[in-house]
Amino acid sequence: MSDRYAVIGNPIAHSKSPEIHAAFARQTGQALVYERLLAPLDGFVATVEAFRSAGGRGLNVTVPFKEEAFRYASRRSVRAESAGAVNTLRFDGDEVYGDNTDGVGLVRDLRANHGVTLEGAHILLLGAGGAVRGVVGALLEERPARLVIANRTPGRAEAIAAAFGAAPEACGFDALAGQRFDLIVNGTSASLSGELPALPEALYAKARVAYDMVYGAEPTAFMQRAAALGCPRCLDGLGMLVEQAAESFYVWRGVRPETAPVLAQLRASLRG
Repeated sequence: MSDRYAVIGNPIAHSKSPEIHAAFARQTGQALVYERLLAPLDGFVATVEAFRSAGGRGLNVTVPFKEEAFRYASRRSVRAESAGAVNTLRFDGDEVYGDNTDGVGLVRDLRANHGVTLEGAHILLLGAGGAVRGVVGALLEERPARLVIANRTPGRAEAIAAAFGAAPEACGFDALAGQRFDLIVNGTSASLSGELPALPEALYAKARVAYDMVYGAEPTAFMQRAAALGCPRCLDGLGMLVEQAAESFYVWRGVRPETAPVLAQLRASLRG
């Protein structure tokens, strides 16, 4: 009998996670089924409890439930604690283990899939939502020369930076004029609506890599803007999605799948 897993969110119909985990299961010979689980905005806990009662073994958690999942977990990993959010739940009897694999997903995609050097780099992280907070710890572990969190509302960026001690800096977008970064990571939701963070144009030309955490069949608005203004490498977040999923799979099954063939399959299906 196959173990049951799912991704829970609202909305959820767009999620690629079932396709990814089905590929991981075939590759590793793991007997599992993986589905999408739509939870009402006010019904996260009830939906999770019903899934557990029916024999579910674990969940991926996506928007808007990562902070609620953090509160629901009875035990949490260090990276979940630092992120203040959980994207992976594992049900161990009465215990609910919560983890956050977003940061390691981003770092592995940048480093392993794209050969981007993070140690000693000057990194700019845009936004101040859960996506940004989830990756700060993993980026700091790579020992960059500088990590700056910038947001339209500086106070929100400052709150995230303060949670990580003295290492990250924080500012508003207007304070970035005249600065230079090797890597710019867009963690805002602007690309989902075709909008752009209001950055000084010169930032893009000075950067070596522009990375958008979201993805699509075509380059995102952020990637197009960066390329037009002279950034030589513009990357999307599809690899981050696959890498964080692989880490979740390892948390559940103790087996680490190969991500390259699954990423290639997913990219081909997007281009369709």
